Amino acid sequence: MKANWIWVDNNQQKDTYGEFYSEFNYDGGRLSIDLSVDSNYELYINGQFVNSSQYCDFPHYKVYETLDIAKYCVKGKNKLAIIVWYYGENFFTYSAGNAALWYVISGSEGMVDCSNENTLSRYSVAYKNGYEKKVNTMMGYSYLYDSTKEDNWKNGELNGFTESVIVDQDLKLYPRKTKKLDIQEPVKAEIVKKEENYTIYDMGREDVGYLTFKVKSKKKQTLTFVWGEHIMTGRVHRILGSRDFSFEIVVGEGVTEYTNYMRRLGLRYLEVIAEDEVEIEYATIKPCPYPLSFVDRKFDDPIHQKIYDVATRTLELCIHEHYEDCPWREQSLYAMDSRNQMLCGYYAFEEYDLPRDNLLLFSKDRREDKILTICTPSKYDLCIPSFSLHYIIAVYEYTVHSGDLSLVREIMPKLQDIVSAFTDRIENGLVMNFEAKTHWNFYEWADGMEGDLGKDTQKKAEAALNCFFSLALQKLQALCDMVGVEANYTELADKINKAVRETFFDEESGVYLNNLDVRGKSELVNALAVMCGASKGEEAAKLCEILSNENDLTRISLSMACFKYDALLAHDEKKYIDYVINDLVYEYKMMLDLGATSFWEYDVKRHSVINNSDAAGSFCHAWSAMPVYYFTKYLQ
Repeated sequence: MKANWIWVDNNQQKDTYGEFYSEFNYDGGRLSIDLSVDSNYELYINGQFVNSSQYCDFPHYKVYETLDIAKYCVKGKNKLAIIVWYYGENFFTYSAGNAALWYVISGSEGMVDCSNENTLSRYSVAYKNGYEKKVNTMMGYSYLYDSTKEDNWKNGELNGFTESVIVDQDLKLYPRKTKKLDIQEPVKAEIVKKEENYTIYDMGREDVGYLTFKVKSKKKQTLTFVWGEHIMTGRVHRILGSRDFSFEIVVGEGVTEYTNYMRRLGLRYLEVIAEDEVEIEYATIKPCPYPLSFVDRKFDDPIHQKIYDVATRTLELCIHEHYEDCPWREQSLYAMDSRNQMLCGYYAFEEYDLPRDNLLLFSKDRREDKILTICTPSKYDLCIPSFSLHYIIAVYEYTVHSGDLSLVREIMPKLQDIVSAFTDRIENGLVMNFEAKTHWNFYEWADGMEGDLGKDTQKKAEAALNCFFSLALQKLQALCDMVGVEANYTELADKINKAVRETFFDEESGVYLNNLDVRGKSELVNALAVMCGASKGEEAAKLCEILSNENDLTRISLSMACFKYDALLAHDEKKYIDYVINDLVYEYKMMLDLGATSFWEYDVKRHSVINNSDAAGSFCHAWSAMPVYYFTKYLQ
């Protein structure tokens, strides 16, 4: 008996739900299932939910997971039911492959059951197939579920099931290294507003989990659920431009209970909109944190402790199948955001398996231009070139903190390829920016640093890109030295630094320009000039004085503030440590004073960006957890 990839039929329609059923005998002892799908799943045995959530992978790097299922089984005949949700369209969080399911059930004496043409299947009768309603291009599809059409198929009452079709693919499978999520008991949500046709629930704080509810209705009707972090004009903010943070569930006459384990929600508020009268016993989420071991850290100052605790919770909320920038709006793995997360995680959790796995996943990205796609795993054309340089920095920091040299040995060719993508663009000693509209020359959310998304740009040299390139070269040289790879990246970094100094330093103002076109001046570029070594000695000292006082430079954002702090501390730790800690306290205490239960994408001075009618700023954003690193390293 051989396991095959299978599907309902030979069609590959996007946004469809395949339901698969098989029976197997169990005599006792250990029993496990190896399982992989494209794209997501829920697994049931004897009608009981077991687990869900396929690891986010590439079609060419397909991951399977092993689940212990003995406790769900009885001696004799057992019923296996798997719902597979096939996305089929590329999103920031998903790289499209073939609609398919593969599994093997193994016991003490070998294989018990496996996926093949004898596995029965059908398209779901309750989920709307081909709906293609999108939350956004990051998270992908929403859903519509009609509970009145659900039957008892999970317990063997089969209607419309036929033999499955073998999918013609032979994929090498890799074992999942990261842990499965810890699905917990439902949050006790409180009603904060109740009107004739809608009710708003408050989770009490920012949280992440799976929808679960129980309602009683006098008639069949559609309930619309809206989730979010914001309440705007008295309602949970649902529509933001092309984004739609909602899904629909049809309930019938009488009582309906439902839990969805495939669409994870990051939220503070949940709104239930009814067409007619409905009694809601509860509507909430089941939290699903990634299992982490929190390091017990105590600080003398209560505000330091509070900031640290909220920052670690922010980190926790942004970890699931992989690191996420934010759990509400995107749930995407960015190289820059995750660099901040990993660095903080070494101190908050002493966690190394998760960062290793994520850094390895980045290396599986395949692009002709050799740099990383905007998010991993994804087949999107869009990329942010500077983020590939953050990736090299993150690999260096992982190696230093973990002591593990095996990762860098494995991915060294990818790191070298990334560097070559930039060296190929050197003209007159500097790396030119990327001109194609699929290359977003973004550095941070600050004036003059955002780049032109979706537009062809003029070829030019930008200070930020070259400073980041110099830093990446220096980190890659250190990695090469660790594993005995000959390289001359230090020499190239020195040449880049010299060209940066000669090209971008403005003698009149005494600071570095962003570029020679607009001639803007930013805190980020001047901090990077110090960090990479383009600016040294007395000049660097003057730049640090400017950075640590009120200035007319474009203010650095929360995402990049670490480079400003690191520049100051690298230049003179004794002189600037109080400034760094006080600046962190100033920024983060304002968020706490405004009721933050996790830290925000923007700092408080840009808070109005979040509260306008098109608000898309996240109230839980991974890059904002940096106090964990600075407080632990410099206050303990």
